[in-house]
Amino acid sequence: MDWSPLIVSIKTACLSIIVTFFLGLLAAWFVARSKSKFKGVIDSILMLPLILPPTVIGFFLLVFFGKNGPIGSFLFESLNVSVIFTWTATVIAATVVSFPLMYKTARGAFEQVDDSLIYSARILGAKEWRVFWKVVVPVAWPGICAGAVLAFARGLGEFGATLMIAGNIVGKTQTIPLAIYFAVEAGDMNKAYLWAGLIFSISLIGMILMNYWTQRQQKNQYGRGR
Repeated sequence: MDWSPLIVSIKTACLSIIVTFFLGLLAAWFVARSKSKFKGVIDSILMLPLILPPTVIGFFLLVFFGKNGPIGSFLFESLNVSVIFTWTATVIAATVVSFPLMYKTARGAFEQVDDSLIYSARILGAKEWRVFWKVVVPVAWPGICAGAVLAFARGLGEFGATLMIAGNIVGKTQTIPLAIYFAVEAGDMNKAYLWAGLIFSISLIGMILMNYWTQRQQKNQYGRGR
């Protein structure tokens, strides 16, 4: 049995959630505090990967990161690096499709933070980055974690964009969803059942742990507030 799809999927989901986590936090904080009249437009653009078909996202990524694309040509000419059909491409695809879940959930959590806490920290002399990491993030932490778990699960299950930009290279870019698709196409239903059951179990365990942890956090906050 070749377990490489599991390894590739876990590696991809882990690295993509790290990138998505920090990008999502920064974008959510920027939009949540923004007073710009273009705030709605920026929010719509950031949420696009959630509503676009994954194949369309994969197509745009292929255009941008291809050797003739704006980013791909720069990487190839400057660093002699090609992203298409590499493991890096699977990470990029997972990051892009999971980003809106992290961003939207974190933004909602940030908007629930009491402004008086932020103003108090500023009056006491805390710099903006310290206010963000020491006041805002801890208060919004349950919502942030929920977004991170959802983004991790979305990255783990990514299929369409990954197939478009990374292909299906066994041991390199073949993730569990791709292994399921090609196992069904080849008529190997036992293998498809195995991979489907495995990703189902991983996702279910992740959601149970998230719910358990969120409930504990809410109880702790309620206990401190009494």
